[in-house]
Amino acid sequence: MKLIFKIAAFLLLAFVLIFDLTSCKKDKLILDSSAKVQFSQDSVLFDTVFTTIGSSTRNIRVRNKNDQPIKISSIDLVGGSTSPFIINVDGSPGRSFIDVEIAANDSMYIFIQVNVNPNNALSPLIINDAIKFVVNGNEQTVYLEAWGQDAYYYYPTNAIKFKDGSYLPYSRISEADNAVINFYGDKPHVIYGYLVVDSTQKLIINAGAKIYLNNKAGLWVYRYGELKVNGQKGNEVIFTGARREKDYRDEPGQWDRIWINEGSVNNSIDYAIIKNGTIGVQAELMGGAGVVFATEPRRLKITNTKIQNMSIWGFYGVGYNVYGGNNVFSSCQEHSINLTLGGKYTFLHCTFANFWEKEKTRDKPTINISNHVETYVFPLDSAYFGNCIVDGKLTNEIGLDLDESNTSFPPKFTFSNCWLKTGMSTSDVSRFKNDIRKGSGSLAFVDYGVYDFHATNETRTKNFSNPDATTDAQKFLFDLDGPTSLRNTTIVTIGAYEN
Repeated sequence: MKLIFKIAAFLLLAFVLIFDLTSCKKDKLILDSSAKVQFSQDSVLFDTVFTTIGSSTRNIRVRNKNDQPIKISSIDLVGGSTSPFIINVDGSPGRSFIDVEIAANDSMYIFIQVNVNPNNALSPLIINDAIKFVVNGNEQTVYLEAWGQDAYYYYPTNAIKFKDGSYLPYSRISEADNAVINFYGDKPHVIYGYLVVDSTQKLIINAGAKIYLNNKAGLWVYRYGELKVNGQKGNEVIFTGARREKDYRDEPGQWDRIWINEGSVNNSIDYAIIKNGTIGVQAELMGGAGVVFATEPRRLKITNTKIQNMSIWGFYGVGYNVYGGNNVFSSCQEHSINLTLGGKYTFLHCTFANFWEKEKTRDKPTINISNHVETYVFPLDSAYFGNCIVDGKLTNEIGLDLDESNTSFPPKFTFSNCWLKTGMSTSDVSRFKNDIRKGSGSLAFVDYGVYDFHATNETRTKNFSNPDATTDAQKFLFDLDGPTSLRNTTIVTIGAYEN
């Protein structure tokens, strides 16, 4: 019996020793020179970063796939203290770290940002650096690259305080009255807050200029100010959000709006791409439609322009006078165009197509026309849509909210030679003229997911042949593809594109 107890005690002791040795091994750092760490990627690329504006954060995962803990003797940015990059290791920001341990079969994240100093260069610069890891005498490297771009910056210098205590920060394009300011395409223009074209001032945005607007930023053409956007085919003026990372390239709601008030009849936007904001263009009477509707001049001409991917509306007209042609208003959270409190509108050869596919669903029609607020009715002098396409994912893409009780100024709207995604009656020939085609199914476009609204093999948009179709087509002899794409003015194809 004593022998059995001795054997059992020996086995128990051996088990304890083996367990203890195994445990010690698991807790003991691995010092073998062949032991290294592994990375989720061997290089990190940042999209173009504006000078003075920090980038978004990138990260890499550092893995220890060994059965023992491993010590990283040092983690350093090769560029040292002058590097534009900064890293965060285990919650601490810096450019150099020592003795960082990773447990057996575990990992850690390193977060990386970059901030580019201004250099007044017109062309982008490439910034390179690397993170060097020393592990058991081995050097391992992750490479970093960013494109930096110098820019013109517009920061708010004043603020309007509202009754609710909120503020609207803004700056003027110039402190001089009657100033005429030009934006060119040599460097990007980055706006914070609202940039205001004040009364008697004029802003000319020339071909190739790129306007980047930060969160809640906008361009405000105040009463009696004037805006000229003079883009060209292939050299359009771009309005978009200031975030340049890949994740933001198609993200709506990044900035506020272009806001144009009354006072000028010379506001114009030609060959622009306006995207990723809250409202693309808001043409509105600052004094209120009931106060200045009949007396104040106001006119906007918008041509050869794309407004897309807005978190509310593409175009918002409030009692305004608008002349538009060869435009595409597409894919907004609510209406592609929203015309309210009356006004006077003409749209020729425009494509209104709302195929919104973001997280929030859309239940508002592509086009909305309204002439009243509650019991207050405003004159809708005209809303004329000639040679246009109205399409989208809803069964009915036309919304009419019209109060016709005031016989002194009955609302006037006309669709002439159009294709309409609607189930409403179009039998009223005073409002639905000439060749009106409609259906419950959408047209076939090249790819509405990337905002390409060229129709493909669509007979429903072709062969409109009547005097009004010809007259409207003759006002825009080239389609949105530019001077190389001549429009047939006899056998007309409707919408912004000929083919």
